[in-house]
Amino acid sequence: MVASLFSRIGLPVAALALTVVAACEEPEVILPGEREDIRPASDTATVETRGSKPISLPAQKANASWPQSAGTAAFRTTNAQLRATPQRIWSTSIGKGDARKQRITAEPVVAGGLIYTLDAGATVSAVTPQGQVAWNTNLIPPSDGDSDATGGGMAYDNGVLYVSSGFGRLTALDAKTGAVRWQKRLNATGSGAPLVSGGLLYLVAGDETGWAVNTKDGRIAWQVQGTPSVGNVLGAPAPVLASDFSVFAFGSGDIAATFRRGGIRRWNASVAGGRRGRAAAQIVDVTGGPMAVGNTIYIGNHSGRTVAFDANTGERIWTADEGAVDTVWPAGNSIFLISDRSQLVRLDAATGAIVWAQDLPGFVKDRPGRRGPIYAHYGPILAGGRIVIASNDGYLRFFSPVDGTLVNRVEVPGGATTAPVVAGQTLYVVSTKGDLHAFR
Repeated sequence: MVASLFSRIGLPVAALALTVVAACEEPEVILPGEREDIRPASDTATVETRGSKPISLPAQKANASWPQSAGTAAFRTTNAQLRATPQRIWSTSIGKGDARKQRITAEPVVAGGLIYTLDAGATVSAVTPQGQVAWNTNLIPPSDGDSDATGGGMAYDNGVLYVSSGFGRLTALDAKTGAVRWQKRLNATGSGAPLVSGGLLYLVAGDETGWAVNTKDGRIAWQVQGTPSVGNVLGAPAPVLASDFSVFAFGSGDIAATFRRGGIRRWNASVAGGRRGRAAAQIVDVTGGPMAVGNTIYIGNHSGRTVAFDANTGERIWTADEGAVDTVWPAGNSIFLISDRSQLVRLDAATGAIVWAQDLPGFVKDRPGRRGPIYAHYGPILAGGRIVIASNDGYLRFFSPVDGTLVNRVEVPGGATTAPVVAGQTLYVVSTKGDLHAFR
């Protein structure tokens, strides 16, 4: 076959073909010089907006507790009291830290004079304000191994700590002793954060299922289904209460608002859309929110969109072309978020327009053709009049909410793996190594 080919094309041309083939085997030459994106700046380039706009912040509040996810206004301290330059006062181990197959996903919960944590191996710990472990309870089912599942969330209500886990169990613990009051098998991962109110616990699984569970005995009151999705981020945001409804966010980007008691759907919506040219945009999971403020719900997804919905009707008020990889935090006339492009962004709460965007540490290693993993950032929250972010590069960062200026940076040994929480004028954050750190 090769001989006949040579006879048809001639030796000179065949020699040229062999030369080209040989050239293809040479190592790629990386040319020097600056690399420019081939897509418009609005799609992939780093936003470098640095502006300012007056902001009306609520007064700092000396809150004693942080009992549940801050998405529902009743459980949110918008501007918790905290020193401008807090320092680490103690650290204590709470169990297993992050590993290749296991992650800590539960933010600390502060209530009843204790700080509660959930490690990567389903062990719940209660820590005193002085940093001493008061009790711990292992929630791994007898039939499972400690590495078979991971993830989960916590919520405190009326002396009971409710814990969800990746093992598909929902557990009610006595908050003072850690004794199990009841446990419910969900037949799903159940790794989302719970919300507790009015005798019901609301929870989203890591797939398409949402529950309302009676807090007295763990019986399921009703369920709601979303569209199935396999491209989910570990864990799930807590449902929120807004207007007369409970609002669930699913891994597919679907949003469902149901009447609180009966579970009948009032409206459905979707956080649709993504950023072109990025593989991460294929993950459409809701990672930012929902966050209820009056009759507005703010929600962000992993793929590049943040949306404001009317809580009564589900109608879309505005859409911003910035994703939210963690908490969407409202303050005054603004919304703050960590975007899918590793930036701290301030949006106008009324329009969704960008006021400013501040770059955060991005790739751990950023070399041509060899980009490594990116740093993870958690938050933001507003405390002490500053926007606070915890990162796994080993720092807490404090920013001006007016113009995004970095005003302070405090070291977190081991790097953070959860968003910070603030209670009793103390900031708590869990590290990747499984340590609870307190800053005051």
